[in-house]
Amino acid sequence: MGEQAKKSDVRRALHQDSVLANTAILYYKEGLTQNEIALRLGVSRPTVINYLRLAREQNIVDIRINGASFAVSNTSRDLRAKYDLADVYIANFTAAGDPADVAYKAQINRQVAQVGAMALHDILQPGELVGIAWGETIYHLANEAPYRIIEDLTVCQIIGSMTTPLVSTAEGCAISLASRLGAECHTLHAPAILTSAKLAESLRNEPVIKEQLERLKAIDRSIFSVGNCDSDTPIVQSAITTDKEFDWYREQGAVGVLCGRFIDPSGNHIKGPMDDRMIGIDLSYLKQRANGLLVAGGPAKFEAISATLEGGYVSHLVTDEHTALALLEN
Repeated sequence: MGEQAKKSDVRRALHQDSVLANTAILYYKEGLTQNEIALRLGVSRPTVINYLRLAREQNIVDIRINGASFAVSNTSRDLRAKYDLADVYIANFTAAGDPADVAYKAQINRQVAQVGAMALHDILQPGELVGIAWGETIYHLANEAPYRIIEDLTVCQIIGSMTTPLVSTAEGCAISLASRLGAECHTLHAPAILTSAKLAESLRNEPVIKEQLERLKAIDRSIFSVGNCDSDTPIVQSAITTDKEFDWYREQGAVGVLCGRFIDPSGNHIKGPMDDRMIGIDLSYLKQRANGLLVAGGPAKFEAISATLEGGYVSHLVTDEHTALALLEN
């Protein structure tokens, strides 16, 4: 067997383990019926029964329903209370490794995205106007969402386009999610950031783009992740901002990057040299709606996740167990 085939088999096995573990959590811990789980996952009831059987045979259930598993349930409840959230979904990420390692971060992103994808049909409602951001985590969520139609749903791209090999395109995330949910899709026909504020202002006033930006003011719900303010964050590596600008934001206290905007530990938008050149949703509209699905995890993003929650942008959180516990202790 070739090396690529081996890696593919490992990825498939990890994905199956994640699905089985989360199915066991929903059934044995949260008390959902098999029909309710089938609706949430977008599969048939016999498939759920098969998942539960495999979870028992592979000893996944024994791991997931011990004392630590009940702590996860309590953690979810306590986080809902602390941040006044509608719901919290916790991925049991158990892989060993260096938290600073790129592969470790990628695994966390993938697992919280998988749980977020499962949660979509719990959260999104028929007739909603949903805004979706960009990035690795959101890319995985959009591409792993179950194929199931939500009536009269509309998906909008909330950040302009970017051309970079480091992260998926913003329009790609919107199109993929819309296709899986049977939704109407509106992309944003402009770059995320321009070379000058004057050029950005001209584009914002173009009739087509102006109409698209006006639509974003009326979103019912948003789906996004958040980046940290380390030098390896995608917004720097993608050359969206210069090192000088990035250093300026950090000097002003920036700890996170939310939908292309920098935020401080309280979640306040730090307006600076990039803002006048950006085309995308203003954070004030995210805060006004406060119906955000935040999908993010890992120690590297802890400050950024905490700031986003403190800022009042979030109604539903998907994260990993260690980050969830750290948020409670913060």
